[in-house]
Amino acid sequence: MNRRDLIEIGIAVLLVAAAAAAHYADATPVLAFGIAALAIAMLARLVGGATEQLGGRLGASTAGVVQSALGNLPELFIALFALHEGLTGVVQSALVGSVIANSVLVLGIAFFVGGARNGTQRFDSPRARLIATLTTLAATILAVPSLAHAFHAPAAAHAKTLSLICAGVLLVLFFVTLPGFLMGGHEQTGDPPRWTLRTTIVVLGSAGLAAALVSDWFVSALKPATEALGMSEAFAGLVVVAIAGNAVENVVGVQLAARNRPDFAISVIVNSALQVALLLTPLLVFGSLFFATTLTLVFPTLLAIVLLLGAAITSLVVYDGESTWEEGVILVGLYTVIAASFWWGA
Repeated sequence: MNRRDLIEIGIAVLLVAAAAAAHYADATPVLAFGIAALAIAMLARLVGGATEQLGGRLGASTAGVVQSALGNLPELFIALFALHEGLTGVVQSALVGSVIANSVLVLGIAFFVGGARNGTQRFDSPRARLIATLTTLAATILAVPSLAHAFHAPAAAHAKTLSLICAGVLLVLFFVTLPGFLMGGHEQTGDPPRWTLRTTIVVLGSAGLAAALVSDWFVSALKPATEALGMSEAFAGLVVVAIAGNAVENVVGVQLAARNRPDFAISVIVNSALQVALLLTPLLVFGSLFFATTLTLVFPTLLAIVLLLGAAITSLVVYDGESTWEEGVILVGLYTVIAASFWWGA
């Protein structure tokens, strides 16, 4: 480790300690909320550095899957705590928001930064097409219960059962496609790793655990903070929780695109969206059976529609295996409109 690595670890430790102090000292909700968000973002930066070291050893494909899994830990805990408190709407909005934030917002920022700095970037087109296809398929499956409810189909009366069926199919798809993502490429991510494998694993594991703890404090301050700021519950879940819970990908994906590593950037960013759709969401659907509040896939209609739109637009921009800064601007613009439409609720 060099001096910069040690400084970043020190800052992350201080921010986690500050978040703990704000939580246990009953600081104002907005302050506790803000400090927790900063701590998550710094932990994201730390995980980003460790992921890059891992990529130097394992290749971008495997490292991207591992990093995406660790990056989604905060969101898993945020969702579990929110379900425990009966905040089903926040959880539904956050799950859809995570898919959209990664596949539209973060991907758009990465395209813009990478294109502005390096010009047109090209990535592994067959792999990108597989990711785009899976993203669209997963979004469609997630939206089916909502559309059945919106159009008063006979299946609408069996929302819980239909949600469990959809969740089961998504889990099967995840485990069927996982070996392909792990073995789909061995491209190196750039400079040889300067950390030992043991150090890399310790940093990744510690940062992931710390992010999970901070997520607990984050969700404790979520409701009172959003009320104080005048946000709707839907906007808080779709935008605030989704972006904070996926801060790892927000930082890492843009960094990789700026360094002209589009394959690794795509792997990290879109794999995270896929893992939310294919793994995290169905696990929460099944896990909620043990809570007083049951989570179903019957989202507000607008959530289901923007989920489908986001997946479709993502497929269009990645199918050609090229990215430009103009495409990045388009994606960020789309996300801005989606977020604005939920400021007043879903």
